[in-house]
Amino acid sequence: QVQLVESGGGLVQAGGSLRLSCAASGRFFSSYAMGWFRQAPGKERELVAAINWSGASTSYADSVKGRFTISRDNAKNTVYLQMNSLKPEDTAVYYCAADGSGSYSPRDHEYDYWGQGTQVTVSS
Repeated sequence: QVQLVESGGGLVQAGGSLRLSCAASGRFFSSYAMGWFRQAPGKERELVAAINWSGASTSYADSVKGRFTISRDNAKNTVYLQMNSLKPEDTAVYYCAADGSGSYSPRDHEYDYWGQGTQVTVSS
Protein backbone atom coordinates (compact mmCIF):
# COMPACT_ATOMS: atom_id res chain seq x y z
CA GLN A 1 0.00 0.00 0.00
CA VAL A 2 1.30 3.43 -0.98
CA GLN A 3 -0.18 6.73 0.11
CA LEU A 4 0.64 9.86 -1.86
CA VAL A 5 0.32 13.45 -0.69
CA GLU A 6 0.88 16.36 -3.07
CA SER A 7 1.88 19.86 -2.04
CA GLY A 8 3.18 23.05 -3.60
CA GLY A 9 0.24 24.14 -5.69
CA GLY A 10 -1.10 27.68 -5.65
CA LEU A 11 -1.76 30.83 -7.63
CA VAL A 12 1.01 32.24 -9.81
CA GLN A 13 1.24 34.78 -12.59
CA ALA A 14 2.01 33.72 -16.12
CA GLY A 15 5.74 33.27 -16.57
CA GLY A 16 6.21 32.28 -12.97
CA SER A 17 7.32 29.02 -11.41
CA LEU A 18 6.04 26.46 -8.95
CA ARG A 19 7.51 23.27 -7.56
CA LEU A 20 5.14 20.46 -6.75
CA SER A 21 6.11 17.71 -4.34
CA CYS A 22 4.57 14.30 -3.82
CA ALA A 23 5.49 12.52 -0.62
CA ALA A 24 4.92 8.78 -0.53
CA SER A 25 4.48 6.45 2.39
CA GLY A 26 5.34 2.81 2.15
CA ARG A 27 8.46 0.70 1.95
CA PHE A 28 8.70 0.16 -1.77
CA PHE A 29 8.53 3.66 -3.21
CA SER A 30 11.84 3.21 -5.02
CA SER A 31 10.39 0.36 -7.08
CA TYR A 32 7.48 2.42 -8.45
CA ALA A 33 7.39 4.54 -11.55
CA MET A 34 5.77 7.89 -10.83
CA GLY A 35 3.65 10.16 -12.94
CA TRP A 36 2.25 13.66 -12.68
CA PHE A 37 -1.17 14.07 -14.27
CA ARG A 38 -3.39 17.10 -14.53
CA GLN A 39 -7.06 17.70 -15.14
CA ALA A 40 -8.55 21.02 -16.12
CA PRO A 41 -12.30 21.72 -15.85
CA GLY A 42 -14.18 20.04 -18.66
CA LYS A 43 -11.11 18.22 -19.91
CA GLU A 44 -9.81 14.70 -19.59
CA ARG A 45 -6.98 13.88 -17.24
CA GLU A 46 -3.64 13.90 -19.05
CA LEU A 47 -0.15 12.74 -18.26
CA VAL A 48 2.20 15.69 -17.83
CA ALA A 49 5.44 13.94 -16.89
CA ALA A 50 6.61 10.54 -15.74
CA ILE A 51 9.76 9.01 -14.32
CA ASN A 52 10.82 5.40 -13.99
CA TRP A 53 11.76 3.73 -10.73
CA SER A 54 15.43 4.74 -10.82
CA GLY A 55 15.00 8.21 -12.25
CA ALA A 56 17.09 7.32 -15.28
CA SER A 57 14.20 7.68 -17.72
CA THR A 58 11.64 10.46 -18.01
CA SER A 59 8.85 11.43 -20.37
CA TYR A 60 6.96 14.67 -20.92
CA ALA A 61 3.84 15.82 -22.68
CA ASP A 62 4.69 17.96 -25.69
CA SER A 63 2.89 20.91 -24.12
CA VAL A 64 5.33 21.07 -21.19
CA LYS A 65 8.64 19.98 -22.74
CA GLY A 66 11.38 22.43 -21.93
CA ARG A 67 9.35 24.05 -19.15
CA PHE A 68 8.65 21.24 -16.65
CA THR A 69 11.11 18.87 -15.03
CA ILE A 70 10.24 15.72 -13.10
CA SER A 71 12.68 14.28 -10.59
CA ARG A 72 12.68 11.94 -7.63
CA ASP A 73 14.58 11.39 -4.42
CA ASN A 74 14.13 7.77 -3.40
CA ALA A 75 15.87 8.37 -0.08
CA LYS A 76 13.13 10.87 0.78
CA ASN A 77 10.27 8.94 -0.87
CA THR A 78 9.43 12.06 -2.84
CA VAL A 79 8.86 12.98 -6.46
CA TYR A 80 8.95 16.56 -7.70
CA LEU A 81 7.61 18.55 -10.61
CA GLN A 82 9.44 21.80 -11.28
CA MET A 83 7.22 24.01 -13.43
CA ASN A 84 8.74 27.06 -15.08
CA SER A 85 7.39 29.60 -17.58
CA LEU A 86 3.88 28.77 -16.51
CA LYS A 87 0.99 29.60 -18.82
CA PRO A 88 -2.71 30.09 -18.10
CA GLU A 89 -3.39 26.84 -19.95
CA ASP A 90 -1.38 25.01 -17.27
CA THR A 91 -4.19 25.74 -14.82
CA ALA A 92 -5.50 22.42 -13.51
CA VAL A 93 -5.59 20.07 -10.56
CA TYR A 94 -2.29 18.19 -10.54
CA TYR A 95 -2.13 14.61 -9.30
CA CYS A 96 0.79 12.32 -8.64
CA ALA A 97 0.39 8.62 -9.23
CA ALA A 98 2.44 5.48 -8.65
CA ASP A 99 2.83 2.61 -11.12
CA GLY A 100 3.91 -0.64 -9.51
CA SER A 101 5.41 -1.98 -12.72
CA GLY A 102 8.37 0.37 -12.31
CA SER A 103 7.99 1.55 -15.91
CA TYR A 104 5.79 4.55 -16.56
CA SER A 105 2.74 4.52 -18.80
CA PRO A 106 0.71 7.32 -20.40
CA ARG A 107 -2.49 5.49 -19.46
CA ASP A 108 -3.91 6.55 -16.13
CA HIS A 109 -5.66 3.24 -15.51
CA GLU A 110 -2.26 1.53 -15.27
CA TYR A 111 -1.33 3.51 -12.17
CA ASP A 112 -2.03 1.81 -8.87
CA TYR A 113 -2.11 4.68 -6.38
CA TRP A 114 -3.16 8.32 -6.57
CA GLY A 115 -2.82 11.41 -4.47
CA GLN A 116 -5.67 13.77 -3.68
CA GLY A 117 -4.45 16.46 -6.06
CA THR A 118 -3.23 20.02 -5.70
CA GLN A 119 -4.64 23.05 -7.51
CA VAL A 120 -2.40 25.09 -9.78
CA THR A 121 -3.84 28.35 -11.08
CA VAL A 122 -1.91 30.53 -13.53
CA SER A 123 -3.26 34.04 -14.04
CA SER A 124 -2.69 35.99 -17.23
